[in-house]
Amino acid sequence: MQRDDAEVQGADPFDEGSGSILRQPKAVWATAGASVVAFMGIGLVDPILPSIAKGLSATPSQVSLLFTSYFLITAVAMLVTGYVSSRIGGKKTLLAGLTLVVVFAALSGTSGSVGELVGFRAGWGLGNALFVSTALAVIVGAAAGGSAAAILLYESALGLGMACGPLVGALLGNASWRYPFFGTAVLMAIGFICISFFLKEQPKPARKTSLLDPIRALGHGGLASVAASAFFYNYAFFTVLAFTPFVLNMTPYKSGAVFFGWGLLLAIFSVLVAPRLQERFGTLKVLGASLVLLAADLVVLGYGNHMAAVVCTILSGAFIGLNNTVYTELALGVSDAPRPVASAGYNFVRWFAAAAAPFLAPHIEGWTDIHIPFVVAALTALLGAAVVLVRRSALSHEAKELQPVHATEDGVSAFAN
Repeated sequence: MQRDDAEVQGADPFDEGSGSILRQPKAVWATAGASVVAFMGIGLVDPILPSIAKGLSATPSQVSLLFTSYFLITAVAMLVTGYVSSRIGGKKTLLAGLTLVVVFAALSGTSGSVGELVGFRAGWGLGNALFVSTALAVIVGAAAGGSAAAILLYESALGLGMACGPLVGALLGNASWRYPFFGTAVLMAIGFICISFFLKEQPKPARKTSLLDPIRALGHGGLASVAASAFFYNYAFFTVLAFTPFVLNMTPYKSGAVFFGWGLLLAIFSVLVAPRLQERFGTLKVLGASLVLLAADLVVLGYGNHMAAVVCTILSGAFIGLNNTVYTELALGVSDAPRPVASAGYNFVRWFAAAAAPFLAPHIEGWTDIHIPFVVAALTALLGAAVVLVRRSALSHEAKELQPVHATEDGVSAFAN
């Protein structure tokens, strides 16, 4: 893996030189700003899920389909984004994604039924997939002074968006559950205008990506193992994200504060803590331990009192941040497929679990009780760890060689893709 000179020499990306994170072209700041809003959209609805259910006279299981439709489309879109961007270029792909987000976010705010809202969220998911899967490649291509500062800027945008999404949802949603959707549409429209004016078209890849390339990449045993483990882990991850707001049953402000803390830990552990732990203990040990600790956290979340549920929800962000980073790095290094292709195949598998968890968790509660969805999520986290343990021989060589960087010049991030 080729690394930027600044990374190799340990240069400070905040240094006021030409490659500083603080001294980038307007095109980079425009794309990074739109990225913050794109990632905000993932957690935006968390604090207002109970309000949406009340406003549309819907059950928790119906409202949870907001996540299911969003991530189901995202999973399928992973096979399409590389195909599209390799043919029309990065800028046009970004603008197409932003257009879809603006249209469907605005339509979400006008929904008269939960069915309409679920459908509009699906269209939003397609737009977001097109945007976030292309944004880092565009930022790296447009950045001044190499990739190190650009990657840090993108990761910072990711963390800021994940942390601020619940806060924005709470602040706007306290007046009406419709306002966060309209607010997102306005912000993304501003991002569209900025990218249109400030971003030049990026060079198209030399080789066009086929729709079947990501599927073929999964024929590699190591990549298939990472994807299978990540599938089980993502079920646990999105049980926390989509089901916990109903368990906490808090006002939008309080729920937004809880998930702001969750997002803050996710960002810190993804960007700052994961690389240090990998260097000290090794990639597979960090991943296995983090999955086991996440499972324990979920059990306490499910069976503890209300305060324990709040603390464990926030704490889960730390384990999720570690896992997001380590899984993607393994996926990028485990096979000889081009990184964007390997990432697309890996994410095609794991996002199906993100679609399944919000749908299944409320139904499991209905069939049993409120504790069991978290027990199931804990078991899936342990299954993810078991896959890593059983398949460690297929992963260990690549894990030893893997450098703990969060993204590459190919445009793959620890979470976004």
